[in-house]
Amino acid sequence: MKSLISCFFACFLTGSLFLYSCKSKTSSEQGAEQVEKLAASPDFNADSAFQFVKKQVEFGARVPNKSAHKACGDYLVATLKKYGLEVTEQTFTPTTYDGKKLNARNIIASFNPKASTRILLTSHWDSRPFSDQDSVDKTKPVMAANDGASGVGVLLEIARVLSSTDKKLNLGVDIILFDAEDWGNSDKATDKFSGFCLGSQYWAANKHIPNYTAYFGILLDMVGAKGATFPQEGYSVSLADGIVRKVWGVASQLGYSNFFLDKAGPSITDDHLPVNETAKIPMIDIIHMKQNDPEHTFFDQWHTAHDTLENIDPKTLKAVGQTLIQVLYQENEPAI
Repeated sequence: MKSLISCFFACFLTGSLFLYSCKSKTSSEQGAEQVEKLAASPDFNADSAFQFVKKQVEFGARVPNKSAHKACGDYLVATLKKYGLEVTEQTFTPTTYDGKKLNARNIIASFNPKASTRILLTSHWDSRPFSDQDSVDKTKPVMAANDGASGVGVLLEIARVLSSTDKKLNLGVDIILFDAEDWGNSDKATDKFSGFCLGSQYWAANKHIPNYTAYFGILLDMVGAKGATFPQEGYSVSLADGIVRKVWGVASQLGYSNFFLDKAGPSITDDHLPVNETAKIPMIDIIHMKQNDPEHTFFDQWHTAHDTLENIDPKTLKAVGQTLIQVLYQENEPAI
């Protein structure tokens, strides 16, 4: 992950013409939404999700242009195909802020590909090439158990659940694993994304299906750490407050308010911004941010050599994954 930005997107946020509010409920209806009856939904298996995280970490740091990156990408493609999703590999060659050419690929997997109503779930699968926040190993690549693998692990488990449950989901769900998200540098890069989010920028400008759209999208970033807290990220509230209310309301009904905090968080440059700005799909960001610690926005091991598997908690994966599954089933359409 990314940088904490206060003003890069101010004009965009002010002038956006496609805010999700046009589809969202009134404030009184939103209040009623908090007590909406929960639809029957399948269980999210936290232990299975943890194994998906573990498997990614076992490849090593998934830094673009390295063998671990290619091997893990092949595993992700094969796993999604195994669960019956229609998979598209979108290869591209971005240039990093420091002039390197990357062999990158976004991995797109579609459940119910013919359904017209679609929901987009995303995470990034690459690892940061340097541990710039580490006190010692600043040049060592990040193992990225939380900052990358946790979100992917949740989405792989959702793919497994959707493919195996007898509780039919009639919606279309598209899972996108963005590549080349984490090579940025807030101090040295000159673009508005600070060198981050290369994969989501590419996909937003080159959708895998021409004119593709989704009702809304949810980005997962750093969603596996022990004691994680997810305040409501600033751009998400500005761009898609109705989705934030929906997701946090479902989490509350499921008993996960200790994770999904009903509090405003800072605005973070992340993969949801190109999706909102360029792809014109309202997307929110579920991202771990600390409370009452102005010196450290993210989890303790962020961008260090210590972002490793022992810091991942299945309870956190469960809270996020079960909330997402419930959101999907709340949106489910009657069978025709």
